[in-house]
Amino acid sequence: MFIMRLRCWNCVLLLAVIVALVWPVAARAQSCTTESKMTPAQRTLYQQAAHSLGTEVLAGNAAAVRANTIPAVAAQFASIAGSIEQVSPLVQKATLTVDALYSLNAQDQKTNGSSNSGANQAQFFCGFSSSTLLVTVTIPNLPAGKYLLAILHATGVQHPQQMTLLLQNDPSGSASWKLAGLYIRPMTLAGHDGVWFWRKAQSFAAKKLNWNAYFYYRTAALLLNPVDFLSSPNLQKLLKEEHEVVPAGLPGKQPMVVRAGGVNLDVTGLRPGNFSGQLDLVVDYKALGVSDPVSTRAQIVSLMKALLAAHPELREGFHGLWVYARYGSGQPFAIEIPMKQIE
Repeated sequence: MFIMRLRCWNCVLLLAVIVALVWPVAARAQSCTTESKMTPAQRTLYQQAAHSLGTEVLAGNAAAVRANTIPAVAAQFASIAGSIEQVSPLVQKATLTVDALYSLNAQDQKTNGSSNSGANQAQFFCGFSSSTLLVTVTIPNLPAGKYLLAILHATGVQHPQQMTLLLQNDPSGSASWKLAGLYIRPMTLAGHDGVWFWRKAQSFAAKKLNWNAYFYYRTAALLLNPVDFLSSPNLQKLLKEEHEVVPAGLPGKQPMVVRAGGVNLDVTGLRPGNFSGQLDLVVDYKALGVSDPVSTRAQIVSLMKALLAAHPELREGFHGLWVYARYGSGQPFAIEIPMKQIE
């Protein structure tokens, strides 16, 4: 079974496609070879395999990508095809480079008929010849085999993207490499990269503006980490700093209740979003109804004012608020208002 999740944050595509491999396997010894430790022939072969598939993604050629995908993933390819279709217009004219390569040997993986999550994961510790840096790759429920994790950058365009390919040495026995997982994330948001957001988060944290700091740390993590299952000392440092500023009352398992216009409104989500090149805070809430546009807009404006009254620092961190009023299973009613117009 393959689980595919597509997350689109806003009008400028923020794409995170996660293809998780799910088989009943037990964790055994694994090994990782970084690019610096590969032979020149290996490095060339891996770069060519990754660049070839990445080029097809940039071109929007989903059929070619599917033809070079392992059978279990190719059989459920609709989500990947949709993701390629969405990201391709952003990067068709981009320059594609292979930024990092990790050869992952999981041939000792053995099936045991159990799907308990505790032990069923492959963990690779990837060291570098010239430093003490250690990158950890932890993939749940990875089948036995030889894999290549390739991180590619599509740059030179307005919305650069980082593309990570998990390739498996063809299980049929040929020497080719087939797609086993596709992960695409943006490299910038509102014109800034992850390092910029990290520094701004630290600045907000120093001033005890923890709501702003938290959302900026979250954005930095999204932009700097190409996949959720890869960890490094720098990422661990970022996440530690983020943990220290997590504000109380964020919506999660329970909504954040905001008193607005004399009623309690359940805010179910808060996240940064990029609209017209500006950084907004996106708000999702459970509306009391959306059939009357005039009253719904009034309710949204009331919510905006109440949210900013409770957390005035948000005015400094964001250009505006973009609020989605969600009611039932229908389309949400959404409006965006710049901070200076919310009085």
